[in-house]
Amino acid sequence: MTSSRSSLWLRMLWVAPWMVGLALFYAVPLAMSLFFSLTDATMIEPPRFIGLDNYAALARDRVFWRCVANTAIYAAVAIPLAMILSLWLAALLSTRHALAKPVLLLVFAPTVVPLVAASMIWLWIFNSDHGLLNMLFTAAGATGPNWLTTHGWAMSALIIMSLWSVGQSVVIYLAALRDVPRPLIESASLEGLGRFRRFVHVVLPTIAPAILFNAIIQTITAWQVFAAPYIMTGGGPDRSTYFYSHYVYDQAFVFQHMGYAATLGWVQCLLLAVCIGAVYLCWRRLGDLR
Repeated sequence: MTSSRSSLWLRMLWVAPWMVGLALFYAVPLAMSLFFSLTDATMIEPPRFIGLDNYAALARDRVFWRCVANTAIYAAVAIPLAMILSLWLAALLSTRHALAKPVLLLVFAPTVVPLVAASMIWLWIFNSDHGLLNMLFTAAGATGPNWLTTHGWAMSALIIMSLWSVGQSVVIYLAALRDVPRPLIESASLEGLGRFRRFVHVVLPTIAPAILFNAIIQTITAWQVFAAPYIMTGGGPDRSTYFYSHYVYDQAFVFQHMGYAATLGWVQCLLLAVCIGAVYLCWRRLGDLR
């Protein structure tokens, strides 16, 4: 009995640093943010408890609903495009071609570029006067749009930029594709299935866990988008690119409504949970169809 107790204390001692870090940097901040969401806390005055008033105020907040709509539109377009592009690139790079590794390096390299630096690069690319895209339009005899200052085009520009960082998804898909058993593909080929049907009926079901993982990660990333629109468009024009995280930031550090910002943060967690649940249900439904 004494030996087992000493072994338990030894194991607890080994995990103590992780437990302390979890408490200090996750559990305590979460508890504090939940408390602040029930107050009218500012950056200066002591918080005053107001119950669920902040949550009730969201229903009347038109800016909140605009941000939810903008973020949902961005996620609904950017996530499928990123999933399709990354899977297509992974399928191409899964071959034994000599150029596969250099191309994979080029695809993955943008993911290690700091987001602020990447945003500055894309600011030049989308510049209406001297940007790369509009220079290509001019060379083709057409006139390019004002990407970042025109309603509709600004959202399109941010969605295009989001495809810049599909390298991580490509690497995950590539690892999953290389684990697909060769006998399955060979058997499907002997059954007369063409390349496309083999990919749909054999490869995709095998790499389904990787697809689910990438879908969840990209859903979280899309609902937390902040730096690129903050730098490139500032939420404009006419709040057409004013995303959820930008609104949380403004409420906390611009308007100093820390309690309302905490409420927005918790609602964002709930929206994320709903979206991830929907992704999982769709994945299960596709599994049932298989």
